[in-house]
Amino acid sequence: MATSFSIKNVPDALAARLRTRAERNHRSLQGELLAILEAATNGPYAAGGGVGGAGSHQVAETSATAGLLTRLLAIAGDRRVASTNHLTREQAHDRNALRKAGI
Repeated sequence: MATSFSIKNVPDALAARLRTRAERNHRSLQGELLAILEAATNGPYAAGGGVGGAGSHQVAETSATAGLLTRLLAIAGDRRVASTNHLTREQAHDRNALRKAGI
């Protein structure tokens, strides 16, 4: 069974930043808060390590990125994801025009 949390007296500025972050990540506010909690409990601070030195934010961000990549690969399963850049429609059109012109 899931547990519900309630956070009271959230400053307006913080709430606005959280909403902006949720929109940027294409999540609801609830989904963004759950993602933040998950990252915080799986990150370098989960074992009670506390705040680190100058590079601690970068370590936490790298850890969150690695976790996201792992989750995306799990979703993709055995499907191969191409790492090559795809041409835009305009680039493909230009390339085809050059091929037809014999260049």
